[in-house]
Amino acid sequence: MTATGQDMDAARLIRGLEDDRSSVRLRAAMAVGTTPDPRFVEQLVERCAIEPEFFVRDMLTWALTRHPASTTLPRLLLELRSERAQARSQALHTLSKIGDRRAWPGITRALLSDADDEVARSAWRAAVLLVPGGGESALAVVLATQLGRGGRETQLSLSRALVALGEATAPALHTAATAPDPRVRAHALATQRLLRDPDAGFGFAIEEAKRIVALGGADGADGADGADGADGEGQ
Repeated sequence: MTATGQDMDAARLIRGLEDDRSSVRLRAAMAVGTTPDPRFVEQLVERCAIEPEFFVRDMLTWALTRHPASTTLPRLLLELRSERAQARSQALHTLSKIGDRRAWPGITRALLSDADDEVARSAWRAAVLLVPGGGESALAVVLATQLGRGGRETQLSLSRALVALGEATAPALHTAATAPDPRVRAHALATQRLLRDPDAGFGFAIEEAKRIVALGGADGADGADGADGADGEGQ
């Protein structure tokens, strides 16, 4: 294909990424990922920030992962400072999919405690995947400051992140299990339970922890093990 033909094809794909029809945007993202070209990185990142459809965003992320990390990382790290929550969240999600630990310095404490739950959840997932060896305990301390925040899905995401860090998270959870805030204590106890027994469902673990807290328990090491069973929740 001539240079002019390539330029015309690139322009067509860029228009496709901006089309009003989600099916067209999906096909355009798939085409860009199938034949990666650095010229598309800027448009892919910009579209991630505003794309309303989840399945299209997922394809945009896939397309970005198909490009060299040396091209995508600088642009995605820049996006982490965006004022738009979706831009930050999608950039974090994409960085976690790329899995290049050179992105670690961009996972700041501000992102890990972002006021937007979706951004924070994306930051927790990315941090667990990108943290350098030996940094797990320090990360666990930061993540533990978020215990008790948000609703069920947010708390579940944080527990998953802490459990993924393994035993390095135990001291931070032990400290949080004696916090003044009963929501923090219950969340810490539930996460301790999941750390000991990954097969226990989060719903079961959190309800058991709430009962322990209501009865005046602070440690939870014995009480959380006192009941058997799970709620069947695999998430």
